Amino acid sequence: MIITEIVHGRIIHFPTDETRRDEGAELVFNGRVRSTENGELILALEYEHYSGMAEKELNGLAQETVEKFPLRDLFCRHRIGRINIGETSLHVAIWSKHRKEGLEAMTYFITELKKRVPIWKWAILRDGEKVPSECIH
Repeated sequence: MIITEIVHGRIIHFPTDETRRDEGAELVFNGRVRSTENGELILALEYEHYSGMAEKELNGLAQETVEKFPLRDLFCRHRIGRINIGETSLHVAIWSKHRKEGLEAMTYFITELKKRVPIWKWAILRDGEKVPSECIH
């Protein structure tokens, strides 16, 4: 199963699933807003997206990842709007038979998301200035 969502407001994390018997790895990634961006102190990040296209690209990438790696499920929520320090901006959960393919799939999915899905990040500096933020990792 694939679930992808772009949401306003706080991300509600997907629950763990103790009933699974065939997947030995449940990987969860929570991307959080740090207090610095490119070496500068910030107040928050602000995410914008190309509505309609971002949802389509995110879902297509999730489908591609599930086909490329032996996964059972991939769930993703990406937040847009202003996100304060410490809050979750990206939540991904992957279930796979073994950890190796799950870890590889998680790395692939997040790397490609940052390259291909039209979501843009702005850093809000301590003086209130809003500057583009490039993801370098």
